[in-house]
Amino acid sequence: MINQIAQKIKEWKPAPLVHAHCDGPCGVYDPASARIAGEAVLAMTKKIIALKDSTDDASQHTLARYIAIKEEQAHVAKTELLILWSDYFKPPHLEAHPDLHTTFWQAAKLCSACKVSVCLESAEKLMEAIEAIHAIFWGTKGRDVSYYTAS
Repeated sequence: MINQIAQKIKEWKPAPLVHAHCDGPCGVYDPASARIAGEAVLAMTKKIIALKDSTDDASQHTLARYIAIKEEQAHVAKTELLILWSDYFKPPHLEAHPDLHTTFWQAAKLCSACKVSVCLESAEKLMEAIEAIHAIFWGTKGRDVSYYTAS
């Protein structure tokens, strides 16, 4: 009986169609967290390279910490980028930026490369990819992207 009443109410007063950008329409997306993690990956990569010839115990412990931080932050960057890719960007964004999927895919692959190796070039390319995504993201919001990109 309750179902019949609910059905009649839906017929008399149908609910309007609504659209949300995600399951929980919070509206809070920002590539800044991916950028901070990417900066940490770059910084740790540089520190690891600087310690490559050190053999004393203290340096080896420091090296182990740097490696752990680099791998953790590469994972954080990848997670944050994938959230943006899957939850924020929609078909209209893809129309405006046809290379968006490739940009994100390459950034995610760079995160993985930074986790498994110590390569300054990969860390720098990761930052470039994150900055490109940063610019695209803020461009979709109609904001001046130069304010949000690294100098």
